Amino acid sequence: MNSDEESNHNWPLSTHQIMPDNNDLIPLNLVIGDRTYRVRISPKDEEVVRKTVKTINDKMMEFKTHFAGKDMQDYIAMVLVWFATEQNASISNQVNLDNVSSRLQTLEKMIDGVLES
Repeated sequence: MNSDEESNHNWPLSTHQIMPDNNDLIPLNLVIGDRTYRVRISPKDEEVVRKTVKTINDKMMEFKTHFAGKDMQDYIAMVLVWFATEQNASISNQVNLDNVSSRLQTLEKMIDGVLES
């Protein structure tokens, strides 16, 4: 995927936001499941990243209580599928909203045309 294609997606963070200049980054320890990951992020993204990690861990616990799994990787995979499905549903909902908006504009023009006659 080239950079033009990347910019067409509604990703929460752009490549520049994920990998800004090293001088602007702050260290952050993220605990996901039973592992700790040390990452460096932009200070302005810290809140979003922390909330995302909390959501991941909350979902993992939810799946752990409701579904049988062999190890933590099973639950991480379940969260990944859940997250990807949520993202695709969001995109689909936006497309549907755009279609409804377009249809409403067409109806409005038709009504305006009838009222002007």
